[in-house]
Amino acid sequence: MRTLHAYLTRQILGTLFMTVAVFTFVLMLASMLKEILGLLVSGQASLGIILHALALLMPFVLVFALPMGMLTATLLVFGRFSADQELTAARAGGISLVALIAPVLLLSLALSVVAGFINLQLAPQCRVAYNNLLRQTAVSRAGSFIPEKTYIKDFPGSIVYASKVRGTNLEDVLIYTLADERIESFVRAERGTIRYDAPRNVVVVWLTNFHRVDYSAQTQAPTASELDEIEFEYTNVTAKVSSRVNLSDRTFFELLDELKDLERRLGAPVVEGKLATEEMRRALRQFATRKKVDVTTPVRVQIHRQISLSFACIGFTLVGIPLGIRAHRRETTFGIAVALVLVLLYYSFFILGQAMATRPEWSPHLILWLPNFIFQAVGLVLLWRANRGF
Repeated sequence: MRTLHAYLTRQILGTLFMTVAVFTFVLMLASMLKEILGLLVSGQASLGIILHALALLMPFVLVFALPMGMLTATLLVFGRFSADQELTAARAGGISLVALIAPVLLLSLALSVVAGFINLQLAPQCRVAYNNLLRQTAVSRAGSFIPEKTYIKDFPGSIVYASKVRGTNLEDVLIYTLADERIESFVRAERGTIRYDAPRNVVVVWLTNFHRVDYSAQTQAPTASELDEIEFEYTNVTAKVSSRVNLSDRTFFELLDELKDLERRLGAPVVEGKLATEEMRRALRQFATRKKVDVTTPVRVQIHRQISLSFACIGFTLVGIPLGIRAHRRETTFGIAVALVLVLLYYSFFILGQAMATRPEWSPHLILWLPNFIFQAVGLVLLWRANRGF
């Protein structure tokens, strides 16, 4: 029995490593690399910064890759066992299905604990560090706002070009000012310097020895000057990373503190520096009930989302084992196809619950628990039926 358990565990772990690696790569490529590749292509970040950003994104992706990998691994391994008649041989030896899959169930429980730590603590912290890294990269590399020999259209109403960029120093600078998609004026300077004003979210360029042509003027004669300053509002997403931490990027204990603070404020409203009277609190509660207002619901939804996602490995394992046995297939493509369908069904409840975060009357935080209850209940029933016929 111990030898059989060791053999099954090795098969599951080997397939799990492969599937988690594949899903991690796909998720990173689909949802995150569009931001990071933009930084690399535009020259705003070095390869070291890119690798650092990818490392910070890894825990966020593993929250989804671990359950998906476990589901696919169970489908593939038990489908192959069933197709190769290895399960039939185990049954002939007097081994029940429950006894056979005990190490797999323990592995799913351990993965749920790991996913819980990542989801409740590690992933939010890494996500905040990732956002800070992007913001610091944009601020510290002001010259990267204007890549060399590239016409930049990220500035509203302007097109900027520089033939050479050396840190914050620019050479042969061209600036077109637009009005209704038409060129209103044109500036050419021999040299310039650039800096990013983070509080105002503007890029400031100082020009020296420049010429300006105003096309709205009748003469359109160039004017010369030794020094001038031009400001641009920068619209690139990297520069707009907010310093405020979103609810989805907060740890479990930070969310609990936020929820307690909101409940305290709702329970004792402050008006002109004094606690409101009981009549005022009653009126506020009536207004909140009538307008369906509950500012604590989004926080509750995020708390329940972090916790419920941690149990995905258990539900996927309970469903994947009997489905793999029933499928009786060796093909990898079949197992991956079934896994993708189940994953879409599971996470659709989370999308629905988060979309209803502003509708407290529907209890969206409880909707997030439905996929766990459904998958675990269906999985237990399928396992019971499979054990009877095993």
